[in-house]
Amino acid sequence: MNEIRHNWHTQEIMNIYNLPLMDLMHKAATIHRENHDPNVVQVSTLVSIKTGGCPEDCGYCPQAARYHTGIKGNDLMTVSQVKDKALQAKASGSSRVCMGAAWRNVKDGPEFDQVLEMVRVINKQDMEVCCTLGMITENQAQRLAEAGLYAYNHNLDSSREYYQEVISTRGFDDRLKTIENVRKTNVTVCSGGIIGMGESIADRAGMLVALTTLNPQPESVPINALVAVTGTPMQEQQPVEIWDMVRMVATTRIVMPHTQVRLSAGRKQMSQEGQAMCFYAGANSIFSGDKLLTTDNPAVNDDAKMFKALGLTSQKPFLKNVHPPTVEAKDSQYQDLGEKPKWSRPGHSIDKNKAAQLKARI
Repeated sequence: MNEIRHNWHTQEIMNIYNLPLMDLMHKAATIHRENHDPNVVQVSTLVSIKTGGCPEDCGYCPQAARYHTGIKGNDLMTVSQVKDKALQAKASGSSRVCMGAAWRNVKDGPEFDQVLEMVRVINKQDMEVCCTLGMITENQAQRLAEAGLYAYNHNLDSSREYYQEVISTRGFDDRLKTIENVRKTNVTVCSGGIIGMGESIADRAGMLVALTTLNPQPESVPINALVAVTGTPMQEQQPVEIWDMVRMVATTRIVMPHTQVRLSAGRKQMSQEGQAMCFYAGANSIFSGDKLLTTDNPAVNDDAKMFKALGLTSQKPFLKNVHPPTVEAKDSQYQDLGEKPKWSRPGHSIDKNKAAQLKARI
């Protein structure tokens, strides 16, 4: 089961997901131990460098401008602000900083230049740098790589089939194209999804089919549990049960044995015992800090106590891949092209997304 397969089928993955829980966890834990140190977990910090005002209609997201969620937006942070947050994260035990901007896609210009400088500054602190900025072109990916970016996050969110029930303002293939553009550089790929959005088990398996089909497979896969935020179309969704999270983590570990499986959003609703089951089943990364973009996350001290109780240690930076060099802006081979790519807008309508948008106007 340690071979890297790119020909998984939905039913095959569903059969794994539906195994008796103890058998599933044992299988996943065995594979995990064969490929990773089971007592080492990477700690990452997510920094929202530009919050709110996103033009997309993602049904789960409180940062969408069309919904009324009470999220306090902010303009793009300064380089010094981000450096300070990175140093705080490093002091608290994080080895990676992921910067998130509520953009549909990257636009060439002063703001992207500012993000590139943030990447340079953090990379020089001997920390892995990840960005999630929306869709990017090949040239933009190359510029991020030159600056010293370690990873780019671009989640598939769900299966291709269920995706159209969640988002109508961007296409599934555009997400794959962004990942393809990142793969033309030395930047690693971080891509996963969300469970608890009303999808079926077949959709969860379908998302894993889409991820395992990628060649190479993503170096890291975040497994998020939906945090239902008032004002979003998914505000009435019930929290996903811990058994579903354990099953999803374990199944991901089995079908992607070498990948870093990230226990991401929704940890605030999980007990430490539940999280321990996820670690046993193959999760080996968490996000630290009181906020995960805009939703609550366990406190740093609580995570430290959990690590101590479980005998876990934090992963050192650049353990999985080499530390990328930083090329200064003046020496960059890739320049601002002023690109205006035509990313798709599928054009279909999602009733619950429309309803939430109309409600926000009242």
